[in-house]
Amino acid sequence: MRKAFAIVLMLIWATISWGQSTEKTRLLIILDCSNSMWQPWQSNSKIKVTQQVLLSFLDSVAVNHDVDVALRVFGHLNKDAFGTKLEVPFGTDNIYSLQSKIKTLVPQGGCTASTAVTEALGDFPASGSARNIMLIITDGMDDRDAEICDVARQVQLSGVVVSTFVLGIGNATQFTHSAECSGAFFPVEREEDFYATLTGIFNLSDKKAPVVLRLLNNRGQTYDTEHAIAFVDARTDVAKMHTMYACKGIEDQPDTLFLDPLITYNLTLFTRPPIRREAVSLSVDSVNHIDIAVNEGLLTVSHKGQRPRWQTSDADVIVRYAGSSDIVGRQQIGQNVSYLAGRYDLDIPTIPPKTIKNVEIRAGASTEIDIPLPGTLQLSKTKNVSSGVIFRIESGRTEYVCDLNPSVVNERITLQPGRYKVLLKPQKATSYGSVVSQQFVIEPQQTTKVSF
Repeated sequence: MRKAFAIVLMLIWATISWGQSTEKTRLLIILDCSNSMWQPWQSNSKIKVTQQVLLSFLDSVAVNHDVDVALRVFGHLNKDAFGTKLEVPFGTDNIYSLQSKIKTLVPQGGCTASTAVTEALGDFPASGSARNIMLIITDGMDDRDAEICDVARQVQLSGVVVSTFVLGIGNATQFTHSAECSGAFFPVEREEDFYATLTGIFNLSDKKAPVVLRLLNNRGQTYDTEHAIAFVDARTDVAKMHTMYACKGIEDQPDTLFLDPLITYNLTLFTRPPIRREAVSLSVDSVNHIDIAVNEGLLTVSHKGQRPRWQTSDADVIVRYAGSSDIVGRQQIGQNVSYLAGRYDLDIPTIPPKTIKNVEIRAGASTEIDIPLPGTLQLSKTKNVSSGVIFRIESGRTEYVCDLNPSVVNERITLQPGRYKVLLKPQKATSYGSVVSQQFVIEPQQTTKVSF
């Protein structure tokens, strides 16, 4: 049993293989030393078994100069305290100090894993390149650890720790979801299951799961695209990998990703709108095939009768779900952009702005929206004008377009074709009758001059 227990500690050592073999690894052991560790477990108390296994493990580590070990303990300071302490920091040739401290540990306090994990981030040296690993050894987490899920997420966001493992010894009922969200959680309840469980962890620790991702069109065919992909830890919501989709690799075969099999992922493919897959579990025993149906079509918004983009504002065309205010994407006039098949509303930043509702995008097809080419108003004003406004006159209705700039005498404005009316107010005007106006027509690609 003790030999098997040592294997689980060795798995942390084995995680070095994910990086370069010469890279330094720092292993921080966070040991539960609460009162419950006195309880019997197989041949002896939990604490005695743990002490013996850790002593043997440290003997094997002593010969490897690429592994540094530190020890943080919680629940051992006194009977009424729920404190934690870094008993042995990282350092060169500290194996004897680690073993000496482990021999003298006496469980007597409460279980405060969340406090220990929070303070543990400061235990890792800030300088030097190394793979930082945490191993939490505990026989249960109580209500005081309700916040450990948040703590574990902050650990992942910090970027300090590469992997966190939780080894749960004893009765599985002593563990709640708090242990599972703290790291890769491995409960060991029955002695006959102990060796098999630890061996399984050991096998996972030095492997990565091969993943072949295929995007399929509406005919079930694989096709190339340039969409970004994110693999996010479903437990902590921390992104583990960002990449761009690669349909085919060497010899025209699908490209392969290699991911950590200890993590359950939420996958996001950044189409417009994004496609999400939740709770994706991976196996190391075979290739993990993930097929995602992506029924896309192209949308192009162009000026009518002219392919090259004509002078227009820098604002993008805004694409929304039909009947919704939620934005799906933005694109420039004249640009071809892919969207998932469906219906969308378009807000086009012309002057005045134009909205086209319920545009259908069909899979494998192109949808082209033509808008009229604009014209230009060249407005000359007298210096005594204080303010002004432009309206559009359409089918007898008056539509507000924009205000004029009172500090500019000669103003150029790009407008959509149509009939307009401009109103100007002199600076010293005291009556409605002082306001002057003119009507004008804007033609496509033509300049209309208006003077006052």
